[in-house]
Amino acid sequence: MRTPSDPWHFARPELAGGYLQAFDLGLVSARGLFARRRMGKSEFLKHDLLPAAEAAGYLAAYTNLWDDADHPGQAIATAILSAAKSKGLAQFWEDLSTPIRKMKAGGKLPLGVEGSVELDLADKEKLAVPAIQAALQAADKTRKRLVLVIDEAQVLASPEHRQVAHSLRAGLDIRKASVKVLFAGSSEAALREMFSRASAPFYNWAPVEPFPLLGDAFVSATVAQVKRLAKQPLALADARQAFLSLKETPEFFRWYIERYLLYQGQGPELALQHTLARVHDDSGHAKAWKAMNRSDRAVLLLAARGVQDLYGAAALTQLRELMGSGDVTATVPRSALRRLTGPKMQAMARVDHGLYRFEDPEFEAWVRSRRTID
Repeated sequence: MRTPSDPWHFARPELAGGYLQAFDLGLVSARGLFARRRMGKSEFLKHDLLPAAEAAGYLAAYTNLWDDADHPGQAIATAILSAAKSKGLAQFWEDLSTPIRKMKAGGKLPLGVEGSVELDLADKEKLAVPAIQAALQAADKTRKRLVLVIDEAQVLASPEHRQVAHSLRAGLDIRKASVKVLFAGSSEAALREMFSRASAPFYNWAPVEPFPLLGDAFVSATVAQVKRLAKQPLALADARQAFLSLKETPEFFRWYIERYLLYQGQGPELALQHTLARVHDDSGHAKAWKAMNRSDRAVLLLAARGVQDLYGAAALTQLRELMGSGDVTATVPRSALRRLTGPKMQAMARVDHGLYRFEDPEFEAWVRSRRTID
């Protein structure tokens, strides 16, 4: 997988090599990695792991399921086909749909496939099950091993994608020697549940571990790059302090570097102040907040204020006050938490029975600063 050259990318060849070595030795055929958003996980996968896999003779396939969370089956099949460099994708879907069209015309449809004769997005997703199997068979024909990276893989844990997940596992189970899979996610709780819930399609199928985060070496390399470009070099001590202030978040640190380079005369302190203001800018959080219903907002506000027992009598009393309604039962927080911890929202994660935490500390701070749910 070729990726554009990025002079600011901090390469981690040893880490990429370690993952590939584990695959090469047959120690594991799949593994799960989690890290919250903005921590450099996806960049590493695309810029380090996949190019290293190609250099080692693997086919390299990547898909981020957040790009189309409603159709993960299509995304996975397309990624594998692209890596296998099989015939055109449009022709692939056309050929795959031909039997379906004929059966529709004759009034005979396979289980779960119905609708109009035209092949639309919904039909494509129904075709995703045979498409995944056909894509894996196309990879088989290349006689090369395949590294398949599924980013934001927790999308597959949604009930509506259960059939796709079962199909994928069935195809991978018989190819453990030739197909190596890395499931990555931004929600530790969701990813762990995907592999630890006995009823889940991928139960006990891959070990889940934290993604090694960037640290001082990343900061030092970035400062060295600044020195090559800036008239006023950035002191390493200032950069380290900024990295800590920005909660060691690589994306935020790059915002800081960008600000410093554009306004060097203002100095590192003002660059940090500007970046912190940008991080705390509520535009993104406000949009997410607005998209939620009132009960979800109320539960989030209680959680941000430190309420632990969100089903208890005291919490229900507070929920009634926040929502301005006396008709609030334990069903309200239970349904809200199901949505908030789901793979689509990922606002909160369940860490233990009855205990929840925010996935994004910045969003938690933003919610805590609010007085009402409106």
